[in-house]
Amino acid sequence: MKKILIANRGEIAIRVMQTAKKMGIKTVAVYSTIDRHSPHVKYADEAVLIGEAPSNQSYLKGEKIIEVAKSLNADAIHPGYGFLSENSEFAELCEANNIIFIGPKSKAIEMMGDKLAAKDAVKDYDIPMVPGVDHAVTDPKEAIQIAKDIGFPILIKAAAGGGGKGMRVVEAEKDVEEQMKRAISEATSAFGDGSVFVEKYVASPRHIEIQVMADSHGNVLHLFERECSVQRRHQKVVEEAPSSVLTPKLRERMGQAAINVARACDYLGAGTVEFLLDADHNFYFLEMNTRLQVEHPVTELITGIDLVELQIRVARGEALPITQNDLEINGHAVELRVYAEDPLNNFLPSVGNLETYQLPIGKNIRVDNGFEEGMDIPIYYDPMLSKLITYGKTRAEAIQLMIEAIKDYKVEGVQTTLPFGSFVCEHDAFRSGDFDTHFVKKYYSPEALKANQETEAKIAAMIAIKRYTEEQKLLRVPK
Repeated sequence: MKKILIANRGEIAIRVMQTAKKMGIKTVAVYSTIDRHSPHVKYADEAVLIGEAPSNQSYLKGEKIIEVAKSLNADAIHPGYGFLSENSEFAELCEANNIIFIGPKSKAIEMMGDKLAAKDAVKDYDIPMVPGVDHAVTDPKEAIQIAKDIGFPILIKAAAGGGGKGMRVVEAEKDVEEQMKRAISEATSAFGDGSVFVEKYVASPRHIEIQVMADSHGNVLHLFERECSVQRRHQKVVEEAPSSVLTPKLRERMGQAAINVARACDYLGAGTVEFLLDADHNFYFLEMNTRLQVEHPVTELITGIDLVELQIRVARGEALPITQNDLEINGHAVELRVYAEDPLNNFLPSVGNLETYQLPIGKNIRVDNGFEEGMDIPIYYDPMLSKLITYGKTRAEAIQLMIEAIKDYKVEGVQTTLPFGSFVCEHDAFRSGDFDTHFVKKYYSPEALKANQETEAKIAAMIAIKRYTEEQKLLRVPK
């Protein structure tokens, strides 16, 4: 493998290129008209314009990307995450054109992309499942009967869903029909598939995911867990590894379950198996993401493993160079997704110009970044600017370093999730480890964030006054 095309943009494109360059592999960037001056374009060895700004005219044009790869003699395509990363047809297209798709085979992508098919695939492996049904439901009367059997509250969920779309929590029988119609409509609009299923709603769950890696020689490993319970709109914002609540025994059970899920679909490469963990530490299979995750850096920091390098090696047909016994957890890592969003206005995208954009630097601080000072934030894509990751020997150390790194991260021109990150890391519930996926609902509000910022400003002012007073004392010359 001498040349890889990265079918993505921003920080993940640069992240993949960094490892490719380290391995002596040439890189090709693709870009839309609005990304012409983006850092990922400059970082690559070669770069090709593939279309207009909207993603359906550029980053989602699979045939155009294949055409570019062939014209530049690229051996492989790395899809990153988002866009075409979980598109089974694109994976097939790569295979048909003798281009290595750095990811699983199309069959596994298709199987795990449908939550009902995924449940069916793993049922022979004794994987714990949330009580519910394993088929699509269209009749509200059937949904009501299922709810009576498993008990309210229930979750109506899109079979092809993700990102919280096509998902409704229903507390009472009278609301089933209306919420079901909404879920079906939203699922149809978002995914072109209105299939929904019904399962028990797990109250106060934690969202725990297990990183897996599989090669073509029958080896499947798990690289421990990530805690992803701090979410807004069912999307993760703060992640960490390891989880503060998993015991070694539970970690091993969940890790083995994740390996079994990967085996159930003959998996290849990097993937993530997601679980819900209830208040009694029972875990339930949720879904599998058949790609590299946004939050993969926290796993890299606690294991010392370059996941992108393993992806590339596996795609080249190599056997994994490590065994399960080689892997161990060292220290703790925390990640904040730095979005151009306004946490004081319901996390709505904040479009504008990065008038000031200065990244924190220092020992055990990592920033996976996709922007530069002076750039505009495009409205066409996910508004993530970067990922800020900190590492410490202990969880407390990693959290404290995150608080300090956020203070050193300077952004003017747009609103970001940096203040929200401070709020989370300074909150007693997060620091104690006693939180779940309802953290934002329970503890966060714009008013709480403002109060937090005002307190910080007062402390900063008091420190400044104290320093000034001490300096004046030193400067006074005795008569």
